[in-house]
Amino acid sequence: MYCILVYDIGEKRVAKMLKLCRQYLNWIQNSVFEGNISSLKLKELKYKASQIMDKEYDSLIIFTSRNPRWLEKEVIGKERNSLDVFL
Repeated sequence: MYCILVYDIGEKRVAKMLKLCRQYLNWIQNSVFEGNISSLKLKELKYKASQIMDKEYDSLIIFTSRNPRWLEKEVIGKERNSLDVFL
C-alpha cells in the first residue's frame, strides 16, 4: 500500500523518530515521509513509533491508499529529497 506519514514530535525524541521512519519510508520533507509499505511493515512501524512517542504531547498521522495513482503530487519550490519513482 502507498503511505504518507507526518509527525509532530517533541525535540528530544525527533531524531529517534526520523531515524525510525527513514528505515521504512522515503523522507521527503522535515517530518514528512512517503512510499510503498506492506501492512505488516506499517504495523511494525506504528508499534515502534508508539514506543518513542509521548502520547500526551506528540502526534503521528498516517494516510494510506491502495493505489498511489489515486493521489496527485505537486511540488512547488525545491524538492527536499528527489525519488527515483515519480508519482
